[in-house]
Amino acid sequence: MTPVVEVRTLRKVYSIEGGEDVVALRGVDLTIDPGEFVAVMGPSGSGKSTFMHIVGLLDRPTSGAYYFAGHEVSALGADALADLRSRALGFVFQAYNLLPRTTAIENVELPMIYAGVPAATRHRAAMDALDAVGLAKYAQHQPNQLSGGQQQRVAIARSIVNQPQLILADEPTGALDTVSSEDVMTLFRRLNAERGMTVMLVTHEPDVAAHARRLVTFRDGSIVSDEAVREKVLA
Repeated sequence: MTPVVEVRTLRKVYSIEGGEDVVALRGVDLTIDPGEFVAVMGPSGSGKSTFMHIVGLLDRPTSGAYYFAGHEVSALGADALADLRSRALGFVFQAYNLLPRTTAIENVELPMIYAGVPAATRHRAAMDALDAVGLAKYAQHQPNQLSGGQQQRVAIARSIVNQPQLILADEPTGALDTVSSEDVMTLFRRLNAERGMTVMLVTHEPDVAAHARRLVTFRDGSIVSDEAVREKVLA
């Protein structure tokens, strides 16, 4: 089985003008296989966000190797990275990042518009994605007509509409109340368990991380633990 993500001795150093360099990652080694649900935790400054940005092809390592689905991507040009991001990765952020004057289905269609997918095809795929997150009947609602939890579900639908090889979720429950957070995390678990989607989640909340099946903890730019999480039973 070819890993979705494989990093070897990954280092990231930020040069600060007039000051000392900041080492964000110190030789990180990690593999994520297809179908895994991995939570990444660590205190502020631990390197977890830098790691996600590199995995998400939003930043480059200073040294080391990054293989995505078996292909070394560290040295790809900007256009090739953008193309790979649009085809193979789905992103979910804390702030939803929905277009405010656009309906739910139009928001979900956005990645397919950028990919040049025909209108009829992307409409069907967007409806299927909204149905997968339980929001098909809200397809024509704009974000201001939806709760925070529903908006995040639209964002999740947008992240899965292109059937990506990896979903990256950066503090996806950070703006939600407890009930909505639980609903969103249950949805991630269903997408992982029932559709086999590979998910990597960054969070600072232990109760959110507990929904994953594997917990990787960063501290001072290094991985200090990598352990299985007891799987919860889906309701």
